[in-house]
Amino acid sequence: MCYLTSLDLNLIVNSFGENGAKYLGEELSKCATLTSLNLNLLFNSIGEIGAKYLGEEISKCVTLTSLNLNINVNSISENGAKYLGEEISKCAALTSLNLILIINNIGDNGAKYLGEGIAKCVTLTSLNLDLERNSIGENGAKYLGEGISKCVTLTSLNLNLKNNSIGENGIRILK
Repeated sequence: MCYLTSLDLNLIVNSFGENGAKYLGEELSKCATLTSLNLNLLFNSIGEIGAKYLGEEISKCVTLTSLNLNINVNSISENGAKYLGEEISKCAALTSLNLILIINNIGDNGAKYLGEGIAKCVTLTSLNLDLERNSIGENGAKYLGEGISKCVTLTSLNLNLKNNSIGENGIRILK
């Protein structure tokens, strides 16, 4: 059993893949008193299955109020975004979410899944969502906007959709 309340892990560029993500997730789920998690996994080739493992285990941290998850350039695709969205929605105490998914090719469907998951985070007050360079178009922007709009307790929002193809209509939808 782990009795940490705050954990900051910087594991960038280690190429531990989906199995490493699985083992890391299993250990994180043992931290029953964890309220704040800062996890930087940039360039680790975790893929969609690794995202699934991480999401499943992080959602078991029932006291988690603050989650900072950086999984840039990990090839999680739309299925990985689906798994993350589903599992993040189970974090009932979450008030602050910083999700950085730059260059993961999640597309419109991945944006939809993330939007659906975020919509279920009823205690969320602060959201930073960085989806730069993920092949998200107008529909993806629409889905994200719909999900985020359901977060009625949200007081702080930072949304980065830079270098996607949302176009003028996508911008109009997000407003």
